[in-house]
Amino acid sequence: MPLQGQAQTKSHLREEVRRGVPKGCVGSSNVLAGQLRGVPVAGTLAHSFITSFLGTEVPPDPTLAPAAGQGPRVDLAARAEAWLDRVCAHLGLGVREPHRGERAAFVAYALAFPRAFQGLLDTYSVQRSGVPNFLAVALALGELGYRAVGVRLDSGDLLQQAQEIRRVFRTVSAQFQTPWLESISIAVSNNIGEEDLARLAQEGSEVNVIGIGTSVVTCPRQPSLGCVYKLVSVGGQPRMKLTEDPGKQTLPGSKAAFRLLRADGSPLLDVLQLAEEQPPQAGRELRVWPRGAQEAWTVKPARVEPLLRLWVQRGQLCEPFPSLAESRAFAQLSLSHLSPEHKRLEQPAPYPVALSDKLRALVASLLARGSS
Repeated sequence: MPLQGQAQTKSHLREEVRRGVPKGCVGSSNVLAGQLRGVPVAGTLAHSFITSFLGTEVPPDPTLAPAAGQGPRVDLAARAEAWLDRVCAHLGLGVREPHRGERAAFVAYALAFPRAFQGLLDTYSVQRSGVPNFLAVALALGELGYRAVGVRLDSGDLLQQAQEIRRVFRTVSAQFQTPWLESISIAVSNNIGEEDLARLAQEGSEVNVIGIGTSVVTCPRQPSLGCVYKLVSVGGQPRMKLTEDPGKQTLPGSKAAFRLLRADGSPLLDVLQLAEEQPPQAGRELRVWPRGAQEAWTVKPARVEPLLRLWVQRGQLCEPFPSLAESRAFAQLSLSHLSPEHKRLEQPAPYPVALSDKLRALVASLLARGSS
């Protein structure tokens, strides 16, 4: 998924990249963020670029050399017009139906980026203009040894349109014996959120690339983060916020956190304990108290991973922050180990987090002291 969306400010655009890459995005249409952070830059032409063409424009040089570098230059615009006749005849369209300005924009873009041509199909009519114009230019490029990258949709029912476009590509591929066209990439965008992602990624979908961004940086479902500073220790003495709402009680003292894993690498649970306690040991039984449970669990982890790292101490950076690539690799590996029941979009199962005996006893002691 490339990042491609709308943010409120320039800083939000850079923040969009910083958030999106660790989540799994593979590129960004933000050129500045690509320059500053080394993220691969990816994107397509804009609707404004297409609508700026009337179809009467004459390129300074409409010719293009073959991809192999040998042979005479060819008038790409003329070849696209020739292919348009054949494509329209195959699709049952009148040759005047596809928009001339859109086709001129595609030709101009293909002349500038013959190895990265991707058509934006929904400026006018997808099926009666965008698709035939794209096919005409892509097939003209194909004669010269170039392969179009794909197409993009930015409106309407993206899933259904992708299926219809794939069907057209397959029939045209068979008609003109161009097998590369059958599997050409179909990208979609348009304020895509979590529910849209699930639908577009479902089995049988013909969507290959999903452009997201607006939902990443604006967080429409949770525009603010419910995370605040709470004091847990002063001079080595534990402090705890007492409240009638158990969900808002804080856990006292300086703590360490560990992930307990099964032999296959999947997590059993995370355990919080006081910093001075000995870390859990692989292969040894441990009694823990899951949050919200009335009974203790006895677990025997095959592997133990520490979760907390000290990055800043007394205002000083203890070690360099990881790069975006390192953060992405860490996030993807962690997600791959998480059970699907915890990752499902609707009613995900709560991930178990437990307290050690000693931390639970400290909580109980402070609660008793505060209520007396």
